[in-house]
Amino acid sequence: MLKPTADLFQIDTKIPRAVSLRKKISKACSDFSLLESGDRVLVAVSGGKDSTTLLMLLKDVQAIAPFDFEFEAVLLDQKQPGFSATEFQNFVESHGIRLHIVERDTYSIVKEKIQGGTYCSLCSRLRRAILYDFAFERDFNKLALGHHADDAMETLFLNLFYGSKLSAMPPKLRSDDGRMQVIRPLCYVRESEILELKKEWKYPVIPCNLCGSQEGLKRKVIKSWIKDWETKVPGLASSVLNSLQSVRPSQLWDQGLWNFQTFESLLPVTDAGALSGQLESQSQPPA
Repeated sequence: MLKPTADLFQIDTKIPRAVSLRKKISKACSDFSLLESGDRVLVAVSGGKDSTTLLMLLKDVQAIAPFDFEFEAVLLDQKQPGFSATEFQNFVESHGIRLHIVERDTYSIVKEKIQGGTYCSLCSRLRRAILYDFAFERDFNKLALGHHADDAMETLFLNLFYGSKLSAMPPKLRSDDGRMQVIRPLCYVRESEILELKKEWKYPVIPCNLCGSQEGLKRKVIKSWIKDWETKVPGLASSVLNSLQSVRPSQLWDQGLWNFQTFESLLPVTDAGALSGQLESQSQPPA
């Protein structure tokens, strides 16, 4: 068991950038009911900037929340060459957060199964299954992921341009097997904001030597497109994120959502009501 000292890896959650991000996390939790009384939340951390930022700011959210909830962290050691969690574990535990390290050799599986293709899809499926099992076995009811607003936008365009479907990353969903709720408290936070906060906090990071080493990934292409579009269209990101909360089934072509003979919604009443009007009155994500 590691015994970190109290003054190791100190970070200041009261600086303006940290306060701004914490407010956006709190707003997302309120808008989408991400956190509720009695929740036991497992925060999946990779050792990267996004999930680490979420983990650190969740302590502040917990302190000011009007109800009680618990959270712990889990880090998956996928047996990538050179992987070491020692410094990161010291950092996390120095802030009084319990960190579970789960060892599974998914690295060898991905390298064996994927020959010449991209690793991300298989790697993420294996990771998610392991995390679901770990959370369920230890009575956590929610799994928190570090996906931010840029991830949601990139996924929307990836599915649109490469997957022929309209879908993104919802702030909250239930796993296919029904065992777990998945939440994304950073859904209102831009990646650039996380990068700026990282410069000020200077915490240890565990690099990914698997997917991060591949060239020509579609997500990288989409990311570069969005960056270019934002220089030409002011407010583009806010508009895209707002559109995810303003869906019009009757204006699309999906015959599973809309009956074009009777002009009636085929969604359940609760979903149809939300889509037709309720979402319009919800507060919009920050620019």
